[in-house]
Amino acid sequence: MTHTVELSGLTVNHELFNFIEQEALPDTGISSSHFWHSFAEIIHELSSSNLQLLVKRETLQKQIDRWHQENFGDEFNFINYKKFLNDIGYLAPVVDDFTITTENIDAELANIAGPQLVVPIMNARFAINAVNARWGSLYDALYGTDVISSDNGAEKTGAYNPVRGAKVISFAKDYLDKAIPLTCGNHKDVVAYHLSEQQIKVTLANGEQDSLQSPAAFIGFTGSINQPTTLVFKHNSLHIELVFDATSNIGKADPSTLSDVILESALTTIMDCEDSVAAVDGADKVIAYRNWLGLMQGNLTENISKAGKEFTRKMNSDRNYQSLTGESISLKGRSLMFVRNVGHLMTNSAILDNQGCEVPEGIMDAMITSLIALHDLKGNSSLSNSTEGSIYIVKPKMHGPEEVQFADTLFSRVEDALSLPRNTVKMGIMDEERRTSVNLKNCIHAAKARVVFINTGFLDRTGDEIHTSMAAGPMARKADIKLTPWIGAYEDNNVDIGLACGFSNKAQIGKGMWPIPDQMANMIATKINHVEAGANTAWVPSPTAATLHALHYHRINVFALQQQLIHRKSASLDDILTIPLATDTNWNDGEISQELDNNAQGILGYVVRWIDQGIGCSKVPDINDVGLMEDRATLRISSQHIANWLYHGICTRKQVQASLEKMAKIVDQQNAHDSSYQAMSKDFNNSIAFKAASALVFCGAEQPSGYTEPLLHQFRLDKKASVD
Repeated sequence: MTHTVELSGLTVNHELFNFIEQEALPDTGISSSHFWHSFAEIIHELSSSNLQLLVKRETLQKQIDRWHQENFGDEFNFINYKKFLNDIGYLAPVVDDFTITTENIDAELANIAGPQLVVPIMNARFAINAVNARWGSLYDALYGTDVISSDNGAEKTGAYNPVRGAKVISFAKDYLDKAIPLTCGNHKDVVAYHLSEQQIKVTLANGEQDSLQSPAAFIGFTGSINQPTTLVFKHNSLHIELVFDATSNIGKADPSTLSDVILESALTTIMDCEDSVAAVDGADKVIAYRNWLGLMQGNLTENISKAGKEFTRKMNSDRNYQSLTGESISLKGRSLMFVRNVGHLMTNSAILDNQGCEVPEGIMDAMITSLIALHDLKGNSSLSNSTEGSIYIVKPKMHGPEEVQFADTLFSRVEDALSLPRNTVKMGIMDEERRTSVNLKNCIHAAKARVVFINTGFLDRTGDEIHTSMAAGPMARKADIKLTPWIGAYEDNNVDIGLACGFSNKAQIGKGMWPIPDQMANMIATKINHVEAGANTAWVPSPTAATLHALHYHRINVFALQQQLIHRKSASLDDILTIPLATDTNWNDGEISQELDNNAQGILGYVVRWIDQGIGCSKVPDINDVGLMEDRATLRISSQHIANWLYHGICTRKQVQASLEKMAKIVDQQNAHDSSYQAMSKDFNNSIAFKAASALVFCGAEQPSGYTEPLLHQFRLDKKASVD
């Protein structure tokens, strides 16, 4: 039985209570009595509003289902459909033009364009790696990935392969020629970099002296003027560090002793309490909150065992340099951190209200993560996060402007409770639900004094697209959905609306995740599209990917591009509202089976780790054994897609069951190397993970907005209870 504490009308999980009392509250200036009294008031006053918003979601969904049932197939008329959406309030009257007024925004969000990481906050090692990914070795990122081919003796071997190393160095120096070009020569021909009291010079292999095309690009160094150990440059507001070490394998083979190129990489990181974690009770929430506290206090560490060595990983300090004029220069050593709170839907048993009901988890997150962030604002760490005195919270899965307004009200109440100035808590708005996309301008307006971020989320957005239009007809095959008009319009609209609302040089406009962490060459070739679309950040799956994606922000000056995009024709609302229905459902049995197997395998591969091991995000092999980054967003689209085909009779329950059982055996084989893995196919009837995956499909049409969380939480709690 879980022990609890009762105070201020709340029943609080004892572990959570102790964490707040003994770890989170001290040194914040907030007393225990004030915290719990204020928290209880917020819960009492806002929980009913939270519930009403969820009721409205379901009411609108029932109205939309009914309309599609009455206007099915040849009876569907787009003009009538759009009028209906206006009539029921799904489409809100568009607000007048405005500009966001957010103040005290850190430069990483406002003035610098670069990669963004999203990591599960319950994994301390991942969190530390991410926050330290502000800087990354380009040499290491190239050497360890497929960006550098293994042809002609350039294989990755256990020891250093000089043939591969030569390819890495050639690639990096070609990049330096573009980012910090010389007046006449190339970096590959430099045999020495020299400093004087006025400028930086280089000596080329032919003996000639050369200098930078843009002398102002050089900003500082470490070591001495006569023998610098590092040189630091700036291009497109991003920093590049050249490292010199004549004793290293690489440096001693380089005429200039250049041993590495370090890039400013993950400017920002989202520490995720939501899609990428499996937090279902008070004990889980404490893990998440304790790691966030460690990040805000700068003392989060993790003991690591690697290659037979034991060491402690900790957060990086700032990087210090000296200018040629003798001034000290300090550059941030860590990624600027957001925390992603849970959305409005879920409740959690960690706290019960005065009626014995579970408290909305989003309210819980807002109060506790903001309390913890006070440690950063009050200078309780030498490793600061926000230099502007702001708390950054990403708020996901909001449906329309009323829900954004509610989040704004919640943040205001938290600020009052914690004695913070209004709009200290900044909001990132995830544009990942259909009712938010089609009302995006109104959504931004609802938080116009605290918004710092909008970001598209293709997977959740597609899952919501399917669920919202569940009754409209069978959806196209999943790969074909990507080719339908609404996706391009949705992505363009996010940029168009953000720019129209004054985001450029003020806040982030973001794009989604690169999902294949082992295909970095492919990422280098294609993810430039996110920068070309006008986004000043985009998600990447690893620190290595962040360093490689940083190259794209040197190729394009995003803020200059945004000034051009402001004048383009805005994306079409009609395109965004176009439902991705199949134009031809005359699929044969093989095509249907292939689609079901692909969806089922992805669902099972993710769910079995979530339920059995509490892993909320991981690289899961797909049906072709390609590792894909999976979280609840990928699960939502796959489960909703099968649910839609079941709803319209494209497949039968028997076919889906057969596919699930067949794919469970494959997933079991893919995880055979994991000694802690519990096979599903040994006993389908008693495998909680298999039952969870099946429920997500067979009960998918009835799930609120098609979300997977309610069922996942239920089955994860069952699993935890079964091993207690």
